[in-house]
Amino acid sequence: MDYVTLGSTGITVNKNGFGALPIQRVSESDGVYLLQKAYRSGIKFYDSARGYFDSEMKIGVALSGVRDDIIIATKTMASDEATFTEHLEASLSMLRTDYVDIFQFHNPPFCPKPGDSSGLYNAMLEAKARGKVRHIGITSHRIEVAREAAESGLYETIQYPFSYLASKEEIELIELCAKRNIGVLAMKALSGGLITDSAAAYAFMMQYSNVIPIWGIQRISELEEFIAFHESPPRLDDRAKSVIERDRAQLGGEFCRGCGYCQPCPMKIGVSIAARMPLLIKRSDERFYLGEYCRQCMEHAAECTNCGHCAAHCPYGIDAPRLVKEGWIEYQKLL
Repeated sequence: MDYVTLGSTGITVNKNGFGALPIQRVSESDGVYLLQKAYRSGIKFYDSARGYFDSEMKIGVALSGVRDDIIIATKTMASDEATFTEHLEASLSMLRTDYVDIFQFHNPPFCPKPGDSSGLYNAMLEAKARGKVRHIGITSHRIEVAREAAESGLYETIQYPFSYLASKEEIELIELCAKRNIGVLAMKALSGGLITDSAAAYAFMMQYSNVIPIWGIQRISELEEFIAFHESPPRLDDRAKSVIERDRAQLGGEFCRGCGYCQPCPMKIGVSIAARMPLLIKRSDERFYLGEYCRQCMEHAAECTNCGHCAAHCPYGIDAPRLVKEGWIEYQKLL
């Protein structure tokens, strides 16, 4: 089994993190079953957020009885001190705990610092002093904010999208975090579903001793796939390198990561699905892109007015309207 120590936090867990965003889409009983099976199978790190609907509640129901044996990271999108406190107390209540191991600012448009006008970092320090927060983290989809956080010396962990499709600049960010003794929580380790070889994705992560991948899990089959890596961790062998090289050739460049920050679309288009549709068609089971969920996402794609809303809100600066239109064309070929 492979382990990772998250920088100066001293937190040491195995290389599998349970990303609890997807369990908001399943019933309480199914979510609790998944979480308890994950724990029994050796997964000790769980990442959620105040904004993930009932995800925190399901973690509390499933794992409060083993609280001292797990690590919980959660997040707040608060923009002021009062909301920060409200979110923290709500998270503690839902999680059925007195403290959060890692409390993270959830994708703020700036890097919170002591004494700034938001008061957020000061509120975080107060919560830490009271024992309600043990370690301070930040999540970001913006490379410049993540880099500023790494350079500031204020954050013990940084959560950032990271996979083997990462750019040179993104890899440099991870290396900077290692030099600064900052733990990295890698979200989008499968690039929003575009990476379909989890073994190659896992093997790539093994190169980075300060990184724990946060796998988004909502099905037993997905959980079992990652659990299997405990006993037989994939290595960066010739097969894995070949997969990575192929995917970089096919997916490198401009593509939608599926972060969802472009939503809601004024025309009710499921932008993150529409923009990835040509790639999903090539890489996913047809039951997914011909199913009801995709149909609803694509229902208004032909009505895109190129208003610029999605492009303005995309933290990666992609030409989302163009990708949506290309996605609609490819989707129509299937119908």
